[in-house]
Amino acid sequence: MNSSPLFPDAPAITPQVRVDFDKLEANLHRMQSLCTEVGIDLWPHIKTHKSVAIARRQLELGAGGLTFAKLSEAEELLPSGVRRLFIAHSLVTEEALARVAALQKQVDQIVVALTSLSHARVLAPLARQAGLTLPVAIAVDSGLGREGLRFLDEGRELFEFLRLNSHLVPVSIYTHEGHAYGVAPMAHQEIVDRAHAHLMEFRKVLGDNLPLWPGCSVTATLFARKPEVALVRPGAYLFGDLYLSEIARTIEREEVALTVRTRVIDRPTPHLALIDAGSKTFSGDKTPEGLSASSFDSRDLRVTRVSEEHGFVTGSDVDSLRIGDLVDFIPAHVCPVVNLARHLVIFGNDRPEQIWPIEAGGCSY
Repeated sequence: MNSSPLFPDAPAITPQVRVDFDKLEANLHRMQSLCTEVGIDLWPHIKTHKSVAIARRQLELGAGGLTFAKLSEAEELLPSGVRRLFIAHSLVTEEALARVAALQKQVDQIVVALTSLSHARVLAPLARQAGLTLPVAIAVDSGLGREGLRFLDEGRELFEFLRLNSHLVPVSIYTHEGHAYGVAPMAHQEIVDRAHAHLMEFRKVLGDNLPLWPGCSVTATLFARKPEVALVRPGAYLFGDLYLSEIARTIEREEVALTVRTRVIDRPTPHLALIDAGSKTFSGDKTPEGLSASSFDSRDLRVTRVSEEHGFVTGSDVDSLRIGDLVDFIPAHVCPVVNLARHLVIFGNDRPEQIWPIEAGGCSY
């Protein structure tokens, strides 16, 4: 294993965020191959991995661009070679527009989110003051209840506003259909059909030349084949987690590429083990069942409670654990796990273990 001054003697250190390189490659290839087959672009959301090396690999395989939540992520991942960026977050300050201007000089295209009529009334004068002409993707709420246009009348009003404001140029309509998480697999097609119909209604009032940019790992393969969809923006597909493998079932458990290696540090009572990974490793995200993580192997070991530095493990196999044992867990939601870590330990059948930095970890501004 490669050593690092920040991560010496890596085999002995836990908790450890580990990535099976072969499974990662298979997951990357699977999504890219689908997009290539149906003739659309893949702009994966890097908030899941936040890694220059993985972003570079996505681009090498054919991704047309990358999606970012925050400007700092984009700034950190420029060394990947990305040339087309989508910032899927509302920008509302002069400082943010100055950073966009700096990014524009380093890439071929940067698209920013336009999330409501209210947002447009703030963003347009900022762009004018900065002397910028901004390509914008217009958000439509397709059921999550977060950012995006809710009503067609607002869409009509926004269309008129943009017609009179040349500093914001619509290039697409986007949505994050994240309400598909936690829904049984048999309901995914219905969610996609409804979301697509909703987007097409807004397309009639926002501009019937605008392509659709949906974005969710649960629905990406279904949305990819829908009319007027030009690209998809999944994030968690490359690693997988409990939501994708156990609830949405868009990935098989054996295809999950990322696990968290933990160490049993105490057995305070029967039917309970404590591990050295808590909320500062797994985050506060849980499955609907209340699990922070579940054992990657066939044993019934579940992280049912976390404090900052401890995980509480229960399950029918917990009494087989001894202090010092290593257990690999699949986290409930992979994105915050990576964001909380500093390195990924990369391993595979035909490669020595390596440590890859998470360059954009903690980038929230």
